[in-house]
Amino acid sequence: MEQYDNRVDAYIEKSPEFAKPILTYLRQLVHETSPLLTEAIKWGFPFFDYKGVVCQMVAFKEHCAFGFWKATLLNDPYNALSIGDGSAGSFGRITKIEDLPSKEILQDFILQAIAFNESGKKTPEAVKKASAPKTELVIPEYFTEFLTAYPNASLNFDRSSYSHKKEYVEWIIDAKSEATRQKRMETAAEWLAEGKSRHWKYK
Repeated sequence: MEQYDNRVDAYIEKSPEFAKPILTYLRQLVHETSPLLTEAIKWGFPFFDYKGVVCQMVAFKEHCAFGFWKATLLNDPYNALSIGDGSAGSFGRITKIEDLPSKEILQDFILQAIAFNESGKKTPEAVKKASAPKTELVIPEYFTEFLTAYPNASLNFDRSSYSHKKEYVEWIIDAKSEATRQKRMETAAEWLAEGKSRHWKYK
C-alpha cells in the first residue's frame, strides 16, 4: 500500500479552518515517526496502519480528535492519555496544536502502537471478544417475511456472515417506532439486494 492517500488530502481540505493545521501536523508527525505507516480512509476519516490500525484522526465542527486503536495497552508515564471522555480520541478535545502532548510523547506512543501490531498483541477487550462463544442470532420473523418479497435481498442475507446479519438485525430491532422500523427494513432490502453490508458507506 502507498504511504500517502489522496483521500486524506481531500479530507483535510474540506475540514473546518481551525482543524487543517492540526490534521496536517498530526499527519506529518505520524509519517516522520515511521515510514512503515500507510494511510487509509475508514468509516469516513483518516487512519494510519501497519499490520492493522495504529492510530486515527478526525475533525468535528468544533474540535479534532487523535486516538490509538490499542490505547489501553500504551505505557503512559506522562499521564497524557485521556480515554473514554466522549471526544472520540485518546487526548480529549483538540482545538489547537498546543492541546496535544509534545512531539516526543506522541512519537513514543506511535512506536509503541507499531510494536503491538508487529507482535500481534491484542487488547484485553479483543481477547475477551475472540474467546467468547458466539450466541445464536435471533432473526425477527417479521423481517424474514418482509424479505420474501425481495428474493435477491433474501438470498444475499442468507449468504451473509454472522456479523453482517447481526448488524442489520440490531439496526431494525432498535427502531423506536413502527414507521422507522418499516423504513429501515425497506432500506435493508435495497442494500441487501445490491450485496451491501449495513455499514457499506463507511468502508
